[in-house]
Amino acid sequence: MNGKKRAAPRAAEPEAKCLCMGMGPKLTEMLECRSQAAAGHMRNARVEFLKAMRALIDERIEHLSRSPRKGTAVPVE
Repeated sequence: MNGKKRAAPRAAEPEAKCLCMGMGPKLTEMLECRSQAAAGHMRNARVEFLKAMRALIDERIEHLSRSPRKGTAVPVE
């Protein structure tokens, strides 16, 4: 060879961990409602969240639907 050392082959890269650091399954387990009261609260929270999204979308549609303001007319001689 030409006298250069070859780098040792790298071991396989470990799998990238999830950003939630494994909390996903734990959170899912926690959110599985075991009582009717908790289930009712979760359902109401989802409805309120959807209403908020609807309000945001309606505001954006109204903003985009407005006619753009045009400059003032200047008479040309």
